[in-house]
Amino acid sequence: MFSVTVRDHIMIAHSFRGAVFGPAQQLHGATFVVDATFRRPELDGDNIVVDIGRVSEELHAICGGLSYRNLDDDPDFTGINTSTEFLAKVIADRLAAKAADGSLGAGAAGLTGIAVTLHESHVAWASYERDL
Repeated sequence: MFSVTVRDHIMIAHSFRGAVFGPAQQLHGATFVVDATFRRPELDGDNIVVDIGRVSEELHAICGGLSYRNLDDDPDFTGINTSTEFLAKVIADRLAAKAADGSLGAGAAGLTGIAVTLHESHVAWASYERDL
């Protein structure tokens, strides 16, 4: 299996509901390093997994749509705890939609999976992997 990973970041504000979250129930900020990994069993005709430039641009656009916002105010997330795990899935699903609509280039048709990891710090991160 071949893979390519690109990196970006998001800076958000949000709060959580539920005693398990302790002080994070209050509005707080979070900065995440975002790694998006694209997988395929064979390289394409150009001997690449996917166009790194295109996937970097699309990841940046997705991250830009989340950054510098209070996710509690986003209608897409009404009533949802926007945990690190949940946000990794949101980003992976948005990248998968970009692969499906051709935004990642023709070579992306051979992709079989995407994994997104959000690094909260040097000691904690969460990931979501999905098939394409």
